[in-house]
Parts: sequence; structure tokens; C-alpha cells
Amino acid sequence: MSPVLADVLQVAALIAALALVHRPLGDYMARVFSSEKHLRVEKWIYRSVGANPNAEMRWSAYLRAVLAFSAVSVLLLYVLQRVQHVLPLSLGFEAITPDQAFNTAASFVSNTNWQSYSGETAMSHVTQTAGLAVQNFVSAAVGIAVAVALVRGFARSRTGELGNFWADLVRGTVRILIPISVIAAILLVAAGAIQNFGGIHELTTVTGQTQSISPGAVASQEAIKDLGTNGGGYFNANSAHPFENPNGFSNLLTIFLLLVIPFSLPRTFGRMVGNVKQGYAIVAAMGTIWFVGVILVTWIEYAHPGTASQLAGGAMEGKEQRFGEGASSLFAVSTTMTSTGSVNSFHDSFSGLSGGVLLLGMMLGEIAPGGVGSGLYGMLIMAVIAVFLAGLMVGRTPEYLGKKIGTREIKFAACYILITPALVLVGTAVAMALPDGKEAMTNVGAHGFSEVLYAYTSASNNNGSAFAGFGANTPFFNTTLGLCMLLGRFLPMVFVLALAGSLAEQKPVPETAGTLRTEKPLFTGLLVGVILIITGLTFFPALALGPLAEGLGS
Repeated sequence: MSPVLADVLQVAALIAALALVHRPLGDYMARVFSSEKHLRVEKWIYRSVGANPNAEMRWSAYLRAVLAFSAVSVLLLYVLQRVQHVLPLSLGFEAITPDQAFNTAASFVSNTNWQSYSGETAMSHVTQTAGLAVQNFVSAAVGIAVAVALVRGFARSRTGELGNFWADLVRGTVRILIPISVIAAILLVAAGAIQNFGGIHELTTVTGQTQSISPGAVASQEAIKDLGTNGGGYFNANSAHPFENPNGFSNLLTIFLLLVIPFSLPRTFGRMVGNVKQGYAIVAAMGTIWFVGVILVTWIEYAHPGTASQLAGGAMEGKEQRFGEGASSLFAVSTTMTSTGSVNSFHDSFSGLSGGVLLLGMMLGEIAPGGVGSGLYGMLIMAVIAVFLAGLMVGRTPEYLGKKIGTREIKFAACYILITPALVLVGTAVAMALPDGKEAMTNVGAHGFSEVLYAYTSASNNNGSAFAGFGANTPFFNTTLGLCMLLGRFLPMVFVLALAGSLAEQKPVPETAGTLRTEKPLFTGLLVGVILIITGLTFFPALALGPLAEGLGS
């Protein structure tokens, strides 16, 4: 079988698997967040934290709960890293430095999972499992909770109540993330991923040198790192490490895991608003952008110019031989178009134009299909803007799902889409103007600029992947990137929940002959166009200085 045919069959199998679970998983998640019953374990959790799961919250109370829970999470994870050397199972590792501990705490709580450390030589078993793995679950659950609150804003009327954050957080963790992660971890162990709490093994290599091999609860963390679109690897090589991702089956499984919930949540949205066709329109827009990205990157990597690439049949630098160009490109596009950050190849080694596509996937806001929860609410914000623009073109008051999109709603949506571009562009500009930014680059010229641009794009959009040659473990980058992660995660949530509250207070608007049919393919095309135009206008100058200049000049 030719490599190209194998890659085509791999993408087809992935799409078929995602289509197969789209309906049952989406319907199940809709039932989870619509149910009035609480499981026994959930009741125990509510009692232990003193929460009343039946108390409805307005958007401001919901937001305060999100921010309070996340702030405590940052503090606890920071402290855990600072004292890991005195805890059991420390593996002899020292305490993490203050700036790196802050960066890592901000990273995992914001669902970014950017890593300026090497996991196998820095983090103890306790830090990995009780700290980082726990945040993999709850940070993903926070994203789902905020998305569900926005969906309730569309579904409800004449009330400002959006549900209960604590109930949404616990249900998302207990009923969705944990069960699927358990099944995925078992499959990964069967595929060859390791799962243990042993000590460090000192081995002698074929060259006679000594190498330290760290064990760990890898399969369980690998499962939730991808399912929750987190991305933080147990090892520095992340999903390129054979202990995390041993073979082609585990590779395809991990890609499926990082896409399955984001691609199923539009079905949940459709169910909860009472119109599944609306969900189909959203998932069609997500799938179109993702599929085009996969085709572009795969084609560029196979056709990459250069003698070495031509002899190898493609650009194999920075890629694992067991995956090749196709599986590496599929993984790279899927991880940058979600908020995962997990990698099975070095994005720094991709060709200039491929790197530009990966950057663009993050700059879109990671909405194709985006992170767990964040992808859905990001796409719904873009849908609101698309409806508003369509209304302007035909001279009608814009409406979406029976709710008027007025001045207040469009201000919230506009503020949402301005936050991450401001963080990315200002952060990149400051870094390039200071010696710290230039010293961190391992390349000069356009590619060096792309390394800095990629770092702030990844942090501000809560992705977590990086151009691997970028030296980010400095006080300056640990601090500024950590701030970008927190602001890029929680400032948008402010406007998402404010929009949800505003929509929930409205009374339904009856559908008329002039109402824009937002479940039709025409609206899907309009939505995709609005996304690309807004992103293109915002980031094209930066992309022209980096990956486009590099790609067109090679």
C-alpha cells in the first residue's frame, strides 16, 4: 500500500469514527446537562465543598464561581510544585522555580498545558498525577460548563439564570471525562503505553553513555490530555515519545480523542436549543475548516522542495518514521485547531507554509472544532457576528435562534474576538523589542520571528504547542506567557457569560419569512467566510512577516 493511500484511509477512518459517535455522545451530553438528578458520588462532592447544585445562578454569579475555582486551582498547583521535593514519590527532583511554577500552574488551569520544562526530569509522580492530571480533568470541565451556560442562554427566555456552575463542573468530570478516559487509558495500555509508579531506571546506551528512563502513570494522563484537549505530555517529546504513543493505532486513537468531544458538542447544542439542524450547521463549519487544513498541510509536506525531502519522499525532518508525513500532518492540524497542544512531531521542522497553516488554525480562535467547550462557545460567538453582518446587508434586525442580536449582544461578541489578537500581537511586539525575545530564538529571520509569534499565539489561545527550538524557560517568558494564558482563557469567558445572561433575559422572537435560516448550507458558508475574513484581516501582516515570507522565499 502506498503511503498516500494509507494516509487517505486513515483520514477516512477517523471521519467515520467521529461521525459514528457524534449523535450518541452529543445526545448523552445533552441529557447530562439537562438532568435534574444527581448521582450519589456527585452529592458527596457537593457536600464536601458546600455547594447547592440546585441553586440557579445568574451570569455574574456563574462567572464568580468560575474565577474563584480557577484562582484556587492556580494557587494549589503552584504550591504543589514548590514543595514537591519534600513529598513522597519525589524521584529526587528539586522544587520548581517560582517563575516556572507560576507558568505551569497558569498553563494547566487555563487548559493550555504549555510546558517550559521536561516532564521526565522535573516533575514528581505526585505533581504529575495529583496536580497536572487533576487539572487536565477540571480545566476541561470548566470549558464545557461555560459552553453549556451559553447554550442555555439561547435556549431559555425571560430569565437571567444559566444553571449551576458546580453542578455543571462535577457532571462534566464525573459523567463524561472520567468514564471515557478510563476506556481510553485501557486501550492505550493495550497498545503499549506504560502505566506504573516505579523509580528511575539507569540504562547504558549502545554508545556506552548512561540514560535515565522515567516511568509513570502515562496512559491515564495521555488519555485525559487528549480527551480534554489539554496537551501536556508526561515526557518532553510528548506524543512523539514511544511510551506515550507507541504505534499507528495509538496515534489514530489519540487524534480521535482530541476531536471527539469538540465535534460532538454541536449535537449537544442542537438538542438543548430544540433544533438539531442548528448543530449540524455549526459542526459543518468546523469540519470544513479542519478538513481543508488537513489537506493543505499534508500536501505541502509531501511536496516540500529540497533534495533531501525529494529523496525521502517528503519532508521527514522532525517527524517520527513510524508515523510519516500524513499522520504527522493530521495530528498537527488537529492539535492546533483544538486547544490541545499535544504533538507527535516538531512543528518547528514543518515547512514555512505548513507552519503558517498551523498558526492560522490557532489564530482562528481554535474553533475548528476547538477545545472542549471553548470551541463551541467560540464558534457560537462567530455565528452571532455572522448573523449581525447578514442583518446589516439586508436591512433587518439580526436574530439568531429566536433572540435579537442588538447593540449589547454585539458589543460582548466584539470584545470577545478582540482579546486574543491583542494579546498575541502586543505580546509578540514586546518580546521582539526586548533582548529576551531575540535571545530565545534559535533561528534568525522570518523563521525566528515565527517562533516568537507561535509562542504568544499558542499561549493566548490556550493551545500549548510550540516551535520546539524556542527557548521559553526564562523569567520573562514564563511570566508573560503565563499572563497571556490566564487572560486569554478567562477574559473571553467574561463576555461569553455576559452574552449568555443577556440572551436568557430576552423573550423569544417569532420566526417570519424574512428570518435568516441559520440551519442552511448558505449560513454555514457565510460563517466560514466571516471567520476567515476576520482572522485574515487581523493576523495577515504578522503571518506575512513570518511563515509566509519563509515559505515563499524558500
